[in-house]
Amino acid sequence: MNILIFGPNGSGKGTQGASVQKKFNIAHIESGVIFRENIKNGTELGMKAKDYMDRGDLVPDDITIPMILNRLGQIDCADGWLLDGFPRNLEQAAALNQALGKAGMSLDFVIEIVLDRETAKSRIMGRRLCSNDNNHPNNIFIDAIKPGAKDGKMVCRVCGGELSVRSDDQDEEAIGKRHDIYYNPVSGTLAAVDYFKKLAGKKSLKFIELDGAPGVKEVTEQLMAGL
Repeated sequence: MNILIFGPNGSGKGTQGASVQKKFNIAHIESGVIFRENIKNGTELGMKAKDYMDRGDLVPDDITIPMILNRLGQIDCADGWLLDGFPRNLEQAAALNQALGKAGMSLDFVIEIVLDRETAKSRIMGRRLCSNDNNHPNNIFIDAIKPGAKDGKMVCRVCGGELSVRSDDQDEEAIGKRHDIYYNPVSGTLAAVDYFKKLAGKKSLKFIELDGAPGVKEVTEQLMAGL
C-alpha cells in the first residue's frame, strides 16, 4: 500500500500518518528527513542539495525526486510507504507522478486532511512536544488531547513525559508563510492536491478527503474507514 498524505501544518497530519504506519506496518517517509539524511551521509544528491540550500535557493526537482525515489526503494518500504511533505506544488506533483510510473511504483491512496487556516494556526500554537515521543499528541487548545498535569506542570497526556514548545510554533509570521504555500490553489500545495484528486478519477487511485476539524480519534476513524 503506497500513500501520499496532504494537510496544512496544524492539521494533525503527522499523528494520522503514525496511525497508518502502525495499523498497516508501512514506512512513514517525511521529505525533510530525506534531505537531512542525504546531507548527513554525504551522498552525491545530498551534496548537490546542500549547495542550493546554503545559497538559500530551492532544491530543484531533478535532485529532490531522485532522493525520494531512492528512499522509497529501500527495504523498509517493501510492504508500502506513506510519503509526507512532498509534493508542495503542481509542478512537483506532475513530476513525482511521472517518476513513480517510470520506477514501476504504483500510488494507491491520496489522503487530504481539510482544515481551515485559522484553526490550523491555533493548533500549531497550542502544540506541545513530548520529550519521549513526538507522536504523542498534546495540544492546549484541543480538549481531547490536552496535556496532563503533575506537580503543577504540564506533562504528556500519554506517558507523563516532559513537554516543550517549538519556537517556530509561536512565530505567527513563520506560520503564515508556511500556510501561504499550502493554501495557495494556483501555485501552492492545494494545486498539487487538486492534481491527484483529478487523477483519481482516471486510474486505480483512491482519493480520501478527511474533515480535520473533529478530534484525533474521530479523524482516525474516518481515515481507517476510507482505507
